[in-house]
Amino acid sequence: MNSPETFVRKHLKFNFTVGLLDGGLFGVGLGLGSFVAVLPLFVSHLTSSALLIGLIPAIHGAAWQLPQLLTAGYTSRAKRVKPLVLWATIHERVPYLGLAAVAFFLARMDVSLALALTFLLIVWQGLGAGFAANPWQTMVTKVMPVELHGTFFGAQSAAFNGMAGLAAIAAGFILEGLPSPLDFTLCFVGTFIFFALSFIAIAQTRELESDKPETDEHPAAFWGHSWNILKRDRNFNAFLVVRSISQFAAIGISFYLVYAVKQLGMGESMAGIMTAVLLIAQVAFAPIMGRLGDRWSHRGVMILGGVGAAASSLLAWLAISVEWFYPVFLLAAIASVAIWTIPMALTVSFAKEHERPLYIGLSNTITAPATIIAPIIGGWIADVAGYHAMFIFSAVCGLILVAALFFFVKEPKKESQ
Repeated sequence: MNSPETFVRKHLKFNFTVGLLDGGLFGVGLGLGSFVAVLPLFVSHLTSSALLIGLIPAIHGAAWQLPQLLTAGYTSRAKRVKPLVLWATIHERVPYLGLAAVAFFLARMDVSLALALTFLLIVWQGLGAGFAANPWQTMVTKVMPVELHGTFFGAQSAAFNGMAGLAAIAAGFILEGLPSPLDFTLCFVGTFIFFALSFIAIAQTRELESDKPETDEHPAAFWGHSWNILKRDRNFNAFLVVRSISQFAAIGISFYLVYAVKQLGMGESMAGIMTAVLLIAQVAFAPIMGRLGDRWSHRGVMILGGVGAAASSLLAWLAISVEWFYPVFLLAAIASVAIWTIPMALTVSFAKEHERPLYIGLSNTITAPATIIAPIIGGWIADVAGYHAMFIFSAVCGLILVAALFFFVKEPKKESQ
């Protein structure tokens, strides 16, 4: 019988390829129904509130993070994690059919009802992603050698963002070339189709059944173990604070396109191109930053991302024309990789193998409140004091992020893995 390490090495090339295919197909779908461009633009047709528009990526992010500690228990006890991934991920894909229906029937629907249904579907989609996230991250770290965790997450992020970038360009031309709401309907249907293809790809992952679960079945033991981690691992606690701060540093990214369209006259096709700049830049940066984290320091890469977040917000504040947003989105790409991709590899580096689901759950669930609160505060600042004030606030938070990482978080020791 194959040992776990032998099995992982034997199927490494296949699982790496399947993971990249899953990421690329999912990227096409999300490029067509982007939380950065398409959904905010769709909601901007229903409301002018910056706070509500800012809630879109916030709901997605928080709903993705919040359930992860709740799923850590049964993920830890599962001999095979892939069935949990497949069941949960259905719920992050089907809601886009609902969004397509809302867009299609928009002319015959009360605006308030359409807005409510849109947000309910966004919540459903985010929660589906959240329930899938811990099993998925656990599955990936189980089928990949530990020295390739950052490399794989970076490479998959590159596949995801590269295809999402191309799809975002297509979405921009669809939005500008077709009448509403047919344009949004087509984008959302396209998202569902490519999500379905992505589901087929991830279902091919080869996972060895574990001999026995490492975690006590009793819920009290599970929660007690989680609490013990927080009590004993001060460095991980500092990292959790930093992850919360990072959500405030990224506030500006949620508003760049809406600001450029409404204040600087950017066209919707150009908005698609700018989204592609953000996503394709992440294609270049994600594998480099992931590999740099594996070879050098994931903490150091997050520091670079904090600098990128602050610089992008400052440039958006200074911008006097649409062209300024090319470097804004390039810097935002560095920030996005550092804030969302790198922490996945850094989180598991704090933990021994059998504790990874707990660390993943704690890392995401505890920082979920910041994910939802940060864009609400950003939207409120934009409504009350203007977008410029919000960009300055985001830049200051980026500098605080850099300082917190530098002074309070230490790189986890390799032997703890």
